[in-house]
Amino acid sequence: MKKVAVIMGSKSDMPVMKEAIDFLKSFDIEVFVDIISAHRTPEKLFDFSKNAHKSNIGVIIAGAGGAAHLPGMVAGMSPLPVIGVPVKSRNSIDGWDSILSILQMPSGVPVATVALDGGTNAGILAAQMIGVTDSGIQNKMIEYKESLKQKVLDSAKDLN
Repeated sequence: MKKVAVIMGSKSDMPVMKEAIDFLKSFDIEVFVDIISAHRTPEKLFDFSKNAHKSNIGVIIAGAGGAAHLPGMVAGMSPLPVIGVPVKSRNSIDGWDSILSILQMPSGVPVATVALDGGTNAGILAAQMIGVTDSGIQNKMIEYKESLKQKVLDSAKDLN
């Protein structure tokens, strides 16, 4: 089974990115976690981006706040799918700077973008991508989706 890399621009992004890590681990997907700053550690960024596919990684989740260049820079150098998680940082413009930095990628360099602070959805999307070629993960996703449906049905019963 392929691993999922969860990278972030700084340690302060960890509370949001931990949601993705926890979801992936609940599906028994191996997770590689690291801090890679697009601005402060560009050499590390280049090395990781160009070589992640050689390390049995199948999907990269990259979270960043502020200018949020990390997901796009990784996508520009890696052949792997990249999921961007915009993080509302303390110096953020209500998160819009991060959202637009990740969302508005040029043609040819896509980044799948989830909602602001959407770590859980990033984990779900990565698991779905891994599930395309792993029937065990796909079956877990089917069960997960069924559990979501059941929660709604159960909450509707509680109304009466």
